[in-house]
Amino acid sequence: MKCDSKVSVVMEQTLRLFHECGMPMSDVDMINCDGPEMHDILMKAKPRMTLFTGSSKVGEMLARDLHGRIKLEDAGFDWKVLGPDVPSDTEFDFVAHTCDQDAYAYSGQKCSAQSVLFAHENWVEKGLFERIAEHASERNLEELTIGPVLTVTSKAFMKHRDALLDIPGAKVLFGGKLLKGHSIPDVYGAWEPTAVEVPLSAFLDPKTAALCTTEIFGPFQVVARYNDEQLDDVLQALENMDAHLTAAVVSNDVNFRNKVLANTVNGTTYAGIRARTTGAPQNHWFGPAGDPRGAGIGSPEAIKLVWSCHREIIFDETVPEGWTKPKQT
Repeated sequence: MKCDSKVSVVMEQTLRLFHECGMPMSDVDMINCDGPEMHDILMKAKPRMTLFTGSSKVGEMLARDLHGRIKLEDAGFDWKVLGPDVPSDTEFDFVAHTCDQDAYAYSGQKCSAQSVLFAHENWVEKGLFERIAEHASERNLEELTIGPVLTVTSKAFMKHRDALLDIPGAKVLFGGKLLKGHSIPDVYGAWEPTAVEVPLSAFLDPKTAALCTTEIFGPFQVVARYNDEQLDDVLQALENMDAHLTAAVVSNDVNFRNKVLANTVNGTTYAGIRARTTGAPQNHWFGPAGDPRGAGIGSPEAIKLVWSCHREIIFDETVPEGWTKPKQT
């Protein structure tokens, strides 16, 4: 097992937790090194199978250099679509809470984190954005409900925020500022839970689409609103995305839900008013779709798909006594 060098201390403590819970110490070898050194190890070891989760760029390189002996759990720019049916106040509060959890719990450092929210104007008019902002404002360092971002620096975050704000019509809905009063080193990131709203058209313009769908592995999401006439534009935006890991269709409107599900491809998609992108039970499949190299984690079937190969042994050994040559056919 090899992880990003900046988070090796976290992985080491996780392994120690596993050992404390009874996992044999011989089950996992942990390698702590930079990417090029690990690449050299893989080239020399020639593994029969490798499971990779991380950036799409590195995954593509390994798929080429390992001649396909790899399964990709993939990076994820994960989307959520809120349908036109705005529910009761209790369910409204549940959806707002879930949006906050999906985007900002664990400081957004989950490959299933909500990266973009497409909200029907009915939700916007009822005050969804303001409600999510209220939840996000309650997060703080003292209670560890927001914390260091291990793989994205504050400088990189601010650069991405500013690039999005250069899109005509874009604005910061909430957050957008660096955390204060902490001792987090500059090699890590430390910023407030942030949402930047961009026009839906920005997802369809080749000049800005890649920027709008760039994953920031931290407490950050892009938000866009749409109306009834723009659903096909939303579907086109979803189709244009490269990584199809997980998604949520928040609606109990069967016709709306069926249209979105029929026109999108994701490995794990939750549908219904309680739909989310994160917090899946451990027995649920979790992995990308639309790529034959796609690997799943979580369920027993996913583990078998990644680490096993189909194998048959056919025994055909004994010629029956008294056998005679049959008639030619």
